[in-house]
Amino acid sequence: MSPVSEERVKQITEYNRKTYDRIEIKVKKGEKEALRAYAVQRGETLSGFVNRAILETQQRDQADKPA
Repeated sequence: MSPVSEERVKQITEYNRKTYDRIEIKVKKGEKEALRAYAVQRGETLSGFVNRAILETQQRDQADKPA
């Protein structure tokens, strides 16, 4: 695979800046790699896994909310 050009990196960075908000989370040393390994086992990226966990928790919380 050929290396990504500097121009392409700039394009990707600009796209990401315009398209996504960033959230930083902190985990204890070593937990990041354990979470990443778990996500990869499930065919997800770490970011995808975290986003899914948040969405599923929101949905569960809404379902548990009394009417």
